[in-house]
Amino acid sequence: MKWLLRNWPYATLFAAGFLLAIFPFFWLWSIPLALVFLQLPLYMLHQFEEHAHDRFRIFVNQRIGGGREVLTPWAVFVINSFGVWGVDLVSLYLAYFVHPALGLIAIYLTLVNAVAHLGMALAMRCYNPGLLTAIILFFPGGIWALLVVSQASQAGWKMQALGLAVALLTHLLIVVHVRRRRASLS
Repeated sequence: MKWLLRNWPYATLFAAGFLLAIFPFFWLWSIPLALVFLQLPLYMLHQFEEHAHDRFRIFVNQRIGGGREVLTPWAVFVINSFGVWGVDLVSLYLAYFVHPALGLIAIYLTLVNAVAHLGMALAMRCYNPGLLTAIILFFPGGIWALLVVSQASQAGWKMQALGLAVALLTHLLIVVHVRRRRASLS
């Protein structure tokens, strides 16, 4: 487990390469489903920029925690494995087995994260780990997927709201965790 906590961002880069290599099979099968699937390898490339050398955790602990450990290695791993990989996997399964519009959950997760990184950069007036891939990968990949999946699935406002709500809730839980941890360390 210690190895995994230290090295998961590098394993993520390898896994993203593998998932991108099988992406064409999804594309041939179903373009909307392929775009839902694509959110995970895009997110994994983002996670490498964000978390290699523990960059994001150190950034948050210094800038938001005031030098206190408001994000632990374990929390970062759980957030990214269950809160990203898990949510994207569930969204993909729901899009395939229940309704294609449920793939919007993964897409909105990507877009909300991009907006969060951009908002943080503007508010703090500095680069934050993950900002570049959020701009280069998440905005174009997320918007393209949002348009295609919304049209193909005929997603109404309720499905859009559900996808956005799950993405916002996932990110809100991270903010709540950091605030609680910061308050407990004060």
